[in-house]
Amino acid sequence: MPQLDPAPWFATLLLSWLVFLTIIPPKIMSHQFPNEFSPQGTKKPQTESWTWPWY
Repeated sequence: MPQLDPAPWFATLLLSWLVFLTIIPPKIMSHQFPNEFSPQGTKKPQTESWTWPWY
């Protein structure tokens, strides 16, 4: 039964992990977002109560 022979499958497994660990991470890590994060101030917005009559 050839599917029980680990030699070709183990080589495929090692080659796929080699691709995942050497080629893909640098491509993902070099990705840059188009907009830089700008932190907002910690000041809370001033809210005003409504002066509408409810009747």
